[in-house]
Amino acid sequence: MSSHREAPGISKDPVADSTDVYAFVSPDRPDYVTLIANYVPLQGPAGGPNFYEFGDDVVYQIHIDNNGDGTADVIYQFRFDYNVADLDTFLYNTGPIESLDSKNWNRRETYSVVRESHGKSEVLAKALLCPPCNIGPLSTPDYPALASAAVHDLAGGRKVFAGQRAEGFYVDLGSIFDLGDLRPFASAHNHFGLSKFPTNGPGVNATKNLNVHSIAIQVPITDLTDGGHKPTGVTDPKATIGVWTTASRQRARVYDTDHEIYVNSGPFVQVSRLGNPLVNEVLIPMGKKDFWNTQVPAHDKQFASYIAHPGFAELLPVLYPGVFPHLATLNASGTPRADLEAILLTGIPATIIPGFQNYTGATEADMLRLNLAIKPSKKPSIYGILGGDLAGFPNGRRVSDDVVAIELRALAGATYALIDKTYKPDAAASAVTDGLTPADLSSPYLHAFPYLGVPHSGYTASSS
Repeated sequence: MSSHREAPGISKDPVADSTDVYAFVSPDRPDYVTLIANYVPLQGPAGGPNFYEFGDDVVYQIHIDNNGDGTADVIYQFRFDYNVADLDTFLYNTGPIESLDSKNWNRRETYSVVRESHGKSEVLAKALLCPPCNIGPLSTPDYPALASAAVHDLAGGRKVFAGQRAEGFYVDLGSIFDLGDLRPFASAHNHFGLSKFPTNGPGVNATKNLNVHSIAIQVPITDLTDGGHKPTGVTDPKATIGVWTTASRQRARVYDTDHEIYVNSGPFVQVSRLGNPLVNEVLIPMGKKDFWNTQVPAHDKQFASYIAHPGFAELLPVLYPGVFPHLATLNASGTPRADLEAILLTGIPATIIPGFQNYTGATEADMLRLNLAIKPSKKPSIYGILGGDLAGFPNGRRVSDDVVAIELRALAGATYALIDKTYKPDAAASAVTDGLTPADLSSPYLHAFPYLGVPHSGYTASSS
């Protein structure tokens, strides 16, 4: 998945697991950028009586680099707290929750929002309410109204939301981690010599009917740029920002047996991060995954070899004999994958794609890069730049972008011809996919903030 359970350590700490990050110029408010950071992955909607929530002992942050050095120039920080009205009941709610101030809602969560820039902090809001989880038609009879009430307006035209959403990242997780057995590309024969190898079939969305916890904030473009600059055009050197998200915990944690609570102390340290989708999941080796999560993008040169020589690209010709002959030759040459380095580590310079750039400079850093001067597409393609849509991934990331297919195709060599005009990608490189599109979602995206769909209810999911 994009970054769900991507490292051994963070897989044991889901409330601090940075699972997806999105950054895009808002299609309905093109002078504003929407930033979304998801946590707490793979939520079964019926998971009560202790329903999912953010951690009150975790610091969640969305980072923006606007000068290309791989360090944050603007940070949006979110801290959460909760209140239990009745400690003598096991129930999350004692009746229908028909409004955010309902007395029936027993355990409610609030949060603060702080903007940090160049050592200065500005409190944007305190004690904002999250919506409850979507329990079912009796407990949360009008969930869209509850979620809408939890979209808070802040000063400067900003909006913010934090709470449960439907998982919007669609992926055939079962096929990808079954040795890259992509169902649309499966055949009657395989290199393992197995007699019951599956044949071609449609993808299966592993995240269908699951939820996630989402932090979404919509801010003016000038909130994010160097010096509050308004980009004048695509080639404006100040037009591109880098975005990533993190979660941090205090260094020490002790269990107090007398009071049956955990006591946290010490400075906060980063335990999870995410910039480009699938980087830690697929490209960083097992022995470095937890370490990668502790690092800032400015230090990513130490991981650059895993991008330049990706193990998954080496596997594709082995997994699908005869399908990727040109990729096999490229792999055998030992030539670094400069196309992947540009896409994932430096941004794409203007010399590669006419009329486009999201280059942030020579610093190799895993950040989601967004050119703020590129307006939202009137006819968006889920394949982003590979589909001719310069407003999509890897120029930022929209909720509907098919990042799995895009990155699979890039790994398969579809983008290497941008670097080496003599290279001819294999025919399969531009078609490789896990076989999924937004049509496979069970909860559609919204057309306005916070864009991710209504979360699945426990009652409905458990009865379907």
